[in-house]
Amino acid sequence: MAKEILDNSWQDVIGEEFSKPYYLELREFLKEEYAGREIYPPMNDIWTAFELTPYESVRVVILGQDPYHGPGQAHGLSFSVKKGIRKPPSLRNVFKELQKDIGCDVPDDGTLTGWAEQGVMMLNTVLTVRSGEAHSHRGKGWETLTDEVIRKLSAREAPLVFILWGRPAQEKKKLIDTARHAVIESPHPSPLSANRGFFGSRPFSRTNAFLKEWGENEIDWCRTDAR
Repeated sequence: MAKEILDNSWQDVIGEEFSKPYYLELREFLKEEYAGREIYPPMNDIWTAFELTPYESVRVVILGQDPYHGPGQAHGLSFSVKKGIRKPPSLRNVFKELQKDIGCDVPDDGTLTGWAEQGVMMLNTVLTVRSGEAHSHRGKGWETLTDEVIRKLSAREAPLVFILWGRPAQEKKKLIDTARHAVIESPHPSPLSANRGFFGSRPFSRTNAFLKEWGENEIDWCRTDAR
């Protein structure tokens, strides 16, 4: 029987993964890591992207890499930070592009729970990280799980928009049925690459154009906060 990790439709979709050897190994690794080190996000926030955006509610996927590794930043949504936390440079650039693209005011806080509630799945490919050590939980099993998440989303009949910023995210394009779904690609919003094509890529208006074409409600990208 599949281990109960999630309490919504995602449990039925990916529940079998939780009893596979790779996940059991990952679980043991995480138990040790959380017991002996400072790990982000807090254990209770690991599954936020899944909890706020059930499988059947997903309309857009914004794919990140691993969580922010500074104190208090990560809370289980790619690119998002907790309320009251200074916006990291990549997120500031996302908001700059949002303002140019759609005209939204730059929000005071960097939390993107409002997007997640509207069906934007803010998915990292690795869901945990050691404090101050970027990529420290890569290759431990998370990628196997999140690849399966992307495959399951790609298998859905209703079309989705996948937003892939940067090369690591774009490598996941091979998991997506591009005949059925829309893929928006650009360089990463990091200060190192934002000027190479992220700025001016207009991902938000382009996403809404696809949703409108499919007869779906558009995302209110200006509503970044939870209702």
